[in-house]
Amino acid sequence: MNFLGYDVVSFVNALFYVYYILILVRVIFSWIGIPSGRTALSLFRFVYDVTEPYLGIFRRIIPLAGPIDFSPLIGLLVLGIIQRIVISMIIGI
Repeated sequence: MNFLGYDVVSFVNALFYVYYILILVRVIFSWIGIPSGRTALSLFRFVYDVTEPYLGIFRRIIPLAGPIDFSPLIGLLVLGIIQRIVISMIIGI
């Protein structure tokens, strides 16, 4: 693989990493509640808007276990699998 290939792999990995972080931030918001400050509320809305289309897929498939929502956990696991597949396709393995 040439240097360009490594750059693409690094970029794709960075995108996945950012999405992992956004899902984790959403989980933390779910533990502490919806913030009341204007900036924090804007951050919450951004994180929710970016992660809900993806996590909503798992929420429709996996029922709630009482008050516990396993969709972020399953979403992170599936995201890891997708990341490996995408990186393998880029590398050509």
